[in-house]
Amino acid sequence: MSASRLDVVFAALSDPTRRAVVERLRLGPATMTELATPLAASLPALTKHLAVLQRAGLVTTAKQGRRRYCTLTAQPLRDAAAWLAEYGAYWDERLDALTGYLKENPS
Repeated sequence: MSASRLDVVFAALSDPTRRAVVERLRLGPATMTELATPLAASLPALTKHLAVLQRAGLVTTAKQGRRRYCTLTAQPLRDAAAWLAEYGAYWDERLDALTGYLKENPS
């Protein structure tokens, strides 16, 4: 995943309301009303949040009759997790080296 794509995903996840939407959609598709109700969000506000999540590729929507269903798209989350895991491995190596140094050079 490109750096600019990661920027968009992390920016989308930076908002607590959008993270709550992602968390709810982990359970399965939901209508906009089902998403808005527990968040105490208006439908216009939720629509704006969903647009950000859609631009990040995290959510897709499909209209069925009068209802619009939202579904989580997991791949951008996997890509972000993989990026974070790379940095986790880097810091694990650095901390292991520091531990080794401190064992060899006690104060």
